Amino acid sequence: MRFGSRIAHLRSHLPLPFPLSPPSYPRCKLSHSASAASAAASKLKEESNEFLSWLQKKAGVEISSMLSIGNSVYGRSLFASKYIRAGDCILKVPYNVQMTSDRFPSEIEPFLVHDVGNISRLAVVLLAEQKLGQNSGWATYISNLPRKDEMHNTIFWSKDELEMIRSSPVYQETFDKKAYIVKEFSALRPALEHFPQTFGDVRLEDFMHAYALVSSNCELVSLMVPHSYISSMGDLEGHIFDFLNHDGTSDAILLSDEDNKISEVIADRDYDIGEQVMIRYGKFSNATLLLDFGFTLPYNTYDQVQIWMDAPFHDPLYQIKLELLQNHCLPRIVDASGFNSSKSSFVIKEVKSTSGKGQGIPQALRAYCRVLSATSLEELKALTVEAAENDGRLARRTLTDRDREIQAHRMLLSQFIPMIEDHDAALKVLESSNQFSVRRQMAKDLLKGELRVLQSACAWLTNYCENIC
Repeated sequence: MRFGSRIAHLRSHLPLPFPLSPPSYPRCKLSHSASAASAAASKLKEESNEFLSWLQKKAGVEISSMLSIGNSVYGRSLFASKYIRAGDCILKVPYNVQMTSDRFPSEIEPFLVHDVGNISRLAVVLLAEQKLGQNSGWATYISNLPRKDEMHNTIFWSKDELEMIRSSPVYQETFDKKAYIVKEFSALRPALEHFPQTFGDVRLEDFMHAYALVSSNCELVSLMVPHSYISSMGDLEGHIFDFLNHDGTSDAILLSDEDNKISEVIADRDYDIGEQVMIRYGKFSNATLLLDFGFTLPYNTYDQVQIWMDAPFHDPLYQIKLELLQNHCLPRIVDASGFNSSKSSFVIKEVKSTSGKGQGIPQALRAYCRVLSATSLEELKALTVEAAENDGRLARRTLTDRDREIQAHRMLLSQFIPMIEDHDAALKVLESSNQFSVRRQMAKDLLKGELRVLQSACAWLTNYCENIC
């Protein structure tokens, strides 16, 4: 039985030497002479043939007769070795040719301070294989993974580099993610230190590197493989899939054949011989791509911005509003310390038109602000009655009091305008420098996309308030 899904739903980055630079970035200068270039190409061909031979032998079946590994602006990539037509199956990999977290050494379990997630477990498996060096059955694959200095996920950025994106929610998300990884490593460290012959001297930066390498690939293959198989095998790491680079406009199709336990990639268009074959990781914003995968797009149509809302603590109706919102399916946010927060998180997307229904600004967010704008218990009771008499959703309809409706939407404007000013100021600083760096360009891509989203939402809200006066 085959289960079809779009590549658009995958979450993955490519563990390749240079998988992180979008097409607009300068091509890396890999050699200084024709002979050096020829030697580099020869070495790449030799390593690629070795990798494909290893994978073919491990799988026991033909992986692909249409693809070959080559070098592109992104690093090692897959190219069409034959003419490919849309709908052709270009890649076929058995489920069992993946590294799985069920290989986590059971003997270290008693030494764990607390339980850890499957991504951390798979990172430990990778660390053990790395310690084996050439004696590892995965040595050929591991040798193709990027070094830490070749990865651009924000968890690897310096403090000065992170300052470039301080105005973006990704700034805080980066610290949250690093804190989680540190917590996982703290739980694993006693176990790792107890078995130096298996893991060697593992430092936090080593674990963070391994964690970043496997985290997105787990989700890539997990979404490819049916959950019935995942439940018995654990999370997975990809192999040849890692060489497929991201194209935001691609509409490649992925199929999982559960009966034959094989994952397939289906071409979404024709490819000429020598053309790089691309897929789309998903409809992800630059924030997600940068935080999880380590790259951005110059213009990402899926850019979005996460914002946090909360009622002012000095509001005499604060507790009543909070309970009302939570009773209507707005859950509490639990912070890293385990405490409940009164804040609620919303994601806004680009509003395509200043007229219309403002698609891109969640209805739940507008409803939240209508509740916050109430100044009396009677108004809150009226909203509750209205919800009960209709579809049960709170404050989803335009308030009959237009002044209160305007106030609710201006409350949103008061959230967006400072963010716009901060993004604009940060971009001016970045653009004032003539010095190019990959991470500086990524910061600009991120901030420009978020600024575009915020400005579109601000324009729609301003127009809405003017038109209902």
